[in-house]
Amino acid sequence: MIQVKARRAVFVKAKMMWNSIQSAPYGRHLKLAVFDEEGAHALVFPCIKSREGWKNAVTGARVDIRPTHWREWEEEKVQASTGNPLEGSP
Repeated sequence: MIQVKARRAVFVKAKMMWNSIQSAPYGRHLKLAVFDEEGAHALVFPCIKSREGWKNAVTGARVDIRPTHWREWEEEKVQASTGNPLEGSP
């Protein structure tokens, strides 16, 4: 039982890690980031890689950036009345 929990924790942590932009898949909602001398800067909206470049997954508008890293986009569930996340709170 402990091993199952440990593997799940590793899997969850791996989902949060950044991947090199060269490995970004086409047609999926991704969180993009640029790493520079000041650190990581992640976009606040999901993007999709297309043959024409990067697009905002919500609006379809072209996004003129040169991301360095990506990870899976995870929707943040927010309560309308308080604005607090439903998941990930202690």
